[in-house]
Amino acid sequence: MGTGVQQGPEVWIRGPVAGAGAREGAPERPAGGPVTPRRFSWVATHGGAGTTTLAAVYGGHDCGRGWPGPDAPRSVLLVARTHAAGLDAVIRTLEVFRRGEAPAGLDLDAVVLVADAPGRLPRQLAQRVKPIEAVIDVYRVPWVPAWRVGELGGQPPRETEALTRLTGTVTR
Repeated sequence: MGTGVQQGPEVWIRGPVAGAGAREGAPERPAGGPVTPRRFSWVATHGGAGTTTLAAVYGGHDCGRGWPGPDAPRSVLLVARTHAAGLDAVIRTLEVFRRGEAPAGLDLDAVVLVADAPGRLPRQLAQRVKPIEAVIDVYRVPWVPAWRVGELGGQPPRETEALTRLTGTVTR
């Protein structure tokens, strides 16, 4: 038997933790009225992740690769591409939050994975997404050819309906 202090298990809580009442920054729906868009910040886990495009399409504050400043929303959506380097980068950034090393006051809401190419994700990459999904909500954005050439108008892709609801994006 060791004489060291025994520590309990590490506890992960999947998804946001809400106190009594509505979460700060969550979409609000006045009785019979439209959804008030949430305030949130897109944070890229690596260069080229797509925060500028996502901010243009879904709204919100584009932080690029930096943390939200004092005037930016404290609700964070981490963004990464679905290639190997992007998935590694998002895992490293999740570790920063897990260790409590992210700036104080930030609320990590979800991870947004943006397709790095058209078509299905290769099996070895899909397997790398599973541990991420086990610890936090993951929203996927498909390959959108129009976005590649700068055409950001129109409706968000149908496959991103859950992300559209999360962000409170107004669709036409």
